[in-house]
Amino acid sequence: MTHTSRMSADAALQELMAGNQRFLRGEPRFPTMRREILADLAKGQEPYATILGCSDSRVPPELIFDAGLGALFVVRVAGNVLSPEISGSIQYAGVHLRTPLFVVLGHDGCGAVQAALDAKLHGVQERSRIQVVVDHILPGLPDIAPHTPASMQLTRAVEANVRWSMRQILETPEAQARLAEGSMKLVGGIFEIASGQVRFLS
Repeated sequence: MTHTSRMSADAALQELMAGNQRFLRGEPRFPTMRREILADLAKGQEPYATILGCSDSRVPPELIFDAGLGALFVVRVAGNVLSPEISGSIQYAGVHLRTPLFVVLGHDGCGAVQAALDAKLHGVQERSRIQVVVDHILPGLPDIAPHTPASMQLTRAVEANVRWSMRQILETPEAQARLAEGSMKLVGGIFEIASGQVRFLS
């Protein structure tokens, strides 16, 4: 089991980056899980990173970061949006699990972000509960010139949406307290589905 008390936020980020490189090379370190590891994990969890990611079936954090069971606390929702329920899960990871690293992970071609773009630029409305997700994304979308190519619009919107979720997390009292302690880091990333690469935002 990986112990968060022994891993800093920077070390956790390096672990994610190294795992993504193993994934890209097709050399996973965790292709199978031994029974004795499961017995150890039954005693409790100490993940080194919390990932807020999209529900998209092509973006499973445990695989793309080549992380074993118990290594990541993963919260997935369409468009990696922040709602009260999602915030509660992230707060649990910070307060009770004390994960040092938090990652908002978007991905290229995100359908939820595309729906928000369609709503912003063309007034398209989705079915009621899908529209709730869209409404969470809309405030973070940038103004985009109409002549911008559609692919570039979506690329910019996906990155803006990741930054919007990060901003909302950073504005919580819990995140402010952890940051003041120097015990937490929040980063954003974009998973490029065609290549398998995770591009971390500066």
